[in-house]
Amino acid sequence: MTDEELQKLVQQISLKSFHRPFVHKAVFNPRLRTTGGRYLLNSHYLEFNVLQLQYFGLDAFVKIIKHELCHYHLHLSGRGYRHRDADFRQLLKKVGGSRFCGSIPGTGNHSVLHYTYQCKNCGALFSRKRRMDPRRYRCASCGGKIQFVKKELPGKYGKG
Repeated sequence: MTDEELQKLVQQISLKSFHRPFVHKAVFNPRLRTTGGRYLLNSHYLEFNVLQLQYFGLDAFVKIIKHELCHYHLHLSGRGYRHRDADFRQLLKKVGGSRFCGSIPGTGNHSVLHYTYQCKNCGALFSRKRRMDPRRYRCASCGGKIQFVKKELPGKYGKG
């Protein structure tokens, strides 16, 4: 889908679901990663994540368009356009827009590796997010030499 096709689709959805014209610009923004779309308050433009269309299809993408159009029409009419506002929630429910969009694989938060080191003398364990050269450091407790033990991905909620 091109930006021109997106513009026409947004205009059609606006007229059909909101009974109001969409008179600003709708474009794909390739820099969007963790969101389905966004409404720009100053320019009134709508930007959409093209990956949402590719991964989840047109039906899910139409719900994202309706979500952003709720922000658009409520803001222009001077009503509550934020997610927490009752006007926004009511209109979103009425038109059948989505509150959330699906997560695209590979675009979320990256897992951080944990490197574990151990003192050769007292056995104290050290966990680090960045690798270090154990020959350059000593144990803070006893002054003994440090050796590399293992490299691992952290468990649930970042607990190693």
